[in-house]
Amino acid sequence: MEEPPQVELRNLEIQNAGAVDTSDGKTDEVDDCPIEEVRLTVPITDDPALPALTFRTWFLGLISCALLAFSNQFFGYRQNPLYISSLSVQIVVLPLGRLMAACLPPAIIGVKGTRWSFSLNPGPFNLKEHVLITIFANTGSNSVYAVGIITIVKAFYHRDIHPLAAMLLTQTTQLMGYGWAGLFRKFLVESPYMWWPANLVQVSLFRALHEKEQKRPKGGTTRLQFFLTVLATSFAYYIVPNYLFPTISTISVACLIWRNSITAQQIGSGAHGLGVGSFGLDWATVAGFLGTPLSTPAFAIANVMAGFFLVVYVILPVAYWSNAYNARRFPIISSHVFMANGTRYDVARVLDPATFRFSSAGYAEAGQINLSVFFAFAYGLSFATLAATLSHVALFHGRSIWQQTKATVARGHAGGGDVHARLMKRNYAAVPQWWFQVLLVVVLALSIFTCEGFGQQLQLPYWGVMLAAGLAFFFTLPIGIITATTNQQPGLNVMTELIIGYLYPGRPLANVAFKTYGYISMSQAIMFLQDFKLGHYMKIPPRSMFAVQLVGTVLASSVYFGTSWWLLETVSGVCDPARLPAGSPWTCPGDDVFYNASVIWGVVGPLRMFGRLGRYAGMNWFFLAGALAPVPGWAMARAFPGKAWAFRLVNTPVLLGATGMMPPARAVNYLMWGAVGLLFNHVVYRRYKAWWARHNYVMSAALDAGVAFMGIASYAVLQAGGVNGVDWWGLQVDDHCPLARCPTAPGVSVPGCPAVE
Repeated sequence: MEEPPQVELRNLEIQNAGAVDTSDGKTDEVDDCPIEEVRLTVPITDDPALPALTFRTWFLGLISCALLAFSNQFFGYRQNPLYISSLSVQIVVLPLGRLMAACLPPAIIGVKGTRWSFSLNPGPFNLKEHVLITIFANTGSNSVYAVGIITIVKAFYHRDIHPLAAMLLTQTTQLMGYGWAGLFRKFLVESPYMWWPANLVQVSLFRALHEKEQKRPKGGTTRLQFFLTVLATSFAYYIVPNYLFPTISTISVACLIWRNSITAQQIGSGAHGLGVGSFGLDWATVAGFLGTPLSTPAFAIANVMAGFFLVVYVILPVAYWSNAYNARRFPIISSHVFMANGTRYDVARVLDPATFRFSSAGYAEAGQINLSVFFAFAYGLSFATLAATLSHVALFHGRSIWQQTKATVARGHAGGGDVHARLMKRNYAAVPQWWFQVLLVVVLALSIFTCEGFGQQLQLPYWGVMLAAGLAFFFTLPIGIITATTNQQPGLNVMTELIIGYLYPGRPLANVAFKTYGYISMSQAIMFLQDFKLGHYMKIPPRSMFAVQLVGTVLASSVYFGTSWWLLETVSGVCDPARLPAGSPWTCPGDDVFYNASVIWGVVGPLRMFGRLGRYAGMNWFFLAGALAPVPGWAMARAFPGKAWAFRLVNTPVLLGATGMMPPARAVNYLMWGAVGLLFNHVVYRRYKAWWARHNYVMSAALDAGVAFMGIASYAVLQAGGVNGVDWWGLQVDDHCPLARCPTAPGVSVPGCPAVE
């Protein structure tokens, strides 16, 4: 069988690369990455003479970081939030960089009294500058979770917080994970088997924008031409689902046929039900919540969809229609909390405003908290996912982790690695380990000062900070391995809420602060490592990557904090619809959910929900089930080594955590994401590998960029001015299934729902 052109080119590159000296003084023949998707996407060439951390990098990077941070926080408080990703900057900054290269003089600027100097224009704008600017933008586009704490303190609890404490909170929660990320570089960056699939989209786009193709397929297009064509098409089409005809984002066939049946709409609604027969004609529906499916390996997509079908089409229907946990008194899928009579739970009644602690009298009057049966199982599955993550990594990766650890301790490195690791080791100085250690000590000290030094405004004692840091450190490697191989990241948010809720109940701010230090510091460590892997693929000097990530994070955190503080101090009634004037957009929809979680987990506490006497105590068995779930696959792989690869494809943490994004993700999002992902990453990948290698990731970037640019344009030109189009049936941002959110238990009366006899 004839090899595709990309494979022939790859073989030629390998032959021309020659040999590379390894760290122990021997010479090994260059071998490419063992992951085929990486071999087909990432070049194995490097030009270490290209300048990276230039004046253009700092100028465009800092501006991009600050603008994205301000825009995303400013629009995040509005009724219709607008998110601007770093992908937009990745495209826009290219002509700006080339303009600076064409216009700036090649002057050398020196600092008097020092040897330090730099050039305003070191030559043509190059790929390495572009990558570092994009990393700058990425730090600005990622939200600062701790801003939610500041918002609920000032806007929901109406309490004061010292601005220095608030500022330090945003900085320390974002930076703490960087301190131990350096410990895991050998495992999660240099290992060729940790390939971070999401980075391949970025790599493909960088290559399309910078490389001049010597030869294109007969009758075909270059990568750049293909990218621009798909970008223009995506941009033009998105005006339809985003503005003119939003209903096509979710079309639920059953709801159009059975308009008066609660059960039919529960089964068929793609937004609030099981989604049977639903679909969407919108790329945002496909990639909006779960990320682009084109960058997720086919085996991971299969695991996610298997988990989705198991939970949504087997467990959920059985539990709901058998009335487990009084399920039929509440919607079949909902993230809200309810009274026993089916109405929304009044969380304000369980918080004593004088002491800012749990009110036993208020709770006795309001009664126990009730969850939809889906949300109850969602908590159980989150318990199982974390337990399965530890078990899976220990069984399937424990030996290699131990061997790499011994090699690192004995020789200061973890072995050879692939051609990318050897090129980086040969051409660039590594980041010293003590940089990470100093950063960790400083940030940990500032974190304790933040929580203890301002009169316990955050309610979290020093031991809570230490415990949160320990949890995040413990889970970074196993969760990093899952993320680096499947493009799916299990979260620590529920686990951290559960732990501090048991240990330190009745304190809502302690709960959210502990969750942020535990969950976000782990997440930031993984983001740091993912960006380091992008620099690894693009051959960026590691010390330049470290500087950009550190400076960008400090700047972004400062801008996010400053923007939120300004709005909270100047917009009267911000986040409170009862105090806002009619039509005001400053309703803070995301922070309302954050506030409710702080009351449920921090005030009422998990003991009253998942404890021995709690209504949902049975969910604790999911810890044991999750820990045991990977064992059968591991045992079969050991028993049948010739078929071990097949058993390794069953990734139990991904399978158990498949529905972790529901809600806000909906059934239609999973169905469309799975269909598109399997089509391209299984069918097209196997049958048309040459086309897939050339266009798949470029198409993913173009579709995302088109949606982002049209979203910004329609918001700025039309929606921000109140121009929302003609009011007609297709303008409804829903699937026309109002009854899907209704209870089905007899005698339960909920506004907008028919009575059930």
